[in-house]
Amino acid sequence: MSGGIPGGQVWHPFVARVRAWREPALDRRGLTPWRSALLGGLAGEVLEMGAGDGRNFGRYPPAVTRVIAVESEQALRRRARVRAVESARAPGGREGRIEVVEGAAGRLPADDASCDAVVACLTLCAVPDLEVALRDAYRVLRPGGTLHFLEHVRAPSRAMRVVQRALDATVWPRLAGGCHTGRDTVGAVGRAGFALGEVRCFHAPGGRTPASYHVLGTATRPPAVPGGPGSGPADCRPSVS
Repeated sequence: MSGGIPGGQVWHPFVARVRAWREPALDRRGLTPWRSALLGGLAGEVLEMGAGDGRNFGRYPPAVTRVIAVESEQALRRRARVRAVESARAPGGREGRIEVVEGAAGRLPADDASCDAVVACLTLCAVPDLEVALRDAYRVLRPGGTLHFLEHVRAPSRAMRVVQRALDATVWPRLAGGCHTGRDTVGAVGRAGFALGEVRCFHAPGGRTPASYHVLGTATRPPAVPGGPGSGPADCRPSVS
C-alpha cells in the first residue's frame, strides 16, 4: 500500500526503488530505441502519465513545446525535477518546457480537451484501474489528439497467459511495485473510445518471460463534430482545483 504523507502526496519508497532498478536495466537490454520511437513523432503540448524519474525527458523532440510530466510518488518526482532542469540546460533545451507535477493516472491534473498528446511509458501495467486511467487520458486529449504507449502486455499464447494470471494474482504486483504482467492494454485502449493506429508487438531483450511481451502503439481520440463539445482550443496546463 502507498504511504500517506501530509498534503495527500504518495510516498512509496519501494515503488521508487523498483523503477530506479527496472528501467535502467531494460534500457541496457535494448529498450532505449523503443523509447525514442515512442516519442519521436510528438509535437505541441504533451502530458506524460507516470513520468517516473524523468527518463524520457531528453528524448522529446524540439517540436514539443510543453510537457506536463505527471508523477504520484514523491521520490520519483524529485528525481524527475532534477532531470527536467538537466534537459533545459542541454543543447537545444528550453527553460520551463517540462513541468513536473503531482498527480496520478485517473486523476490527471489537466483540463478537458487541452493536450495534443498523452504518453504512457511502462506505467499502465501498474495503475490501479486501467480503464479509468485510459478514460482520463481520453478526457484531457483534444479531439484528434493522440495517445502514445509503450507497455508490456498480455502474452499471445494461452499457456503463458495462465502463468501471467497466476503471477498477477499473487506475488508479482507486490514484488514489482504494483506492476501486472498480463493486462490486455491494447484492448482496453479501444474500449476507452480511442481509434487504434499502428501497434507493434515485440519481446524485450533477455529471453521469453511473463514480463517480456511489449507493445508500442498509437491511438487517436476521434475528431469532434464541428461546433460540438470539445471543439474549441485550450492550453495543456495543470487544472486549478
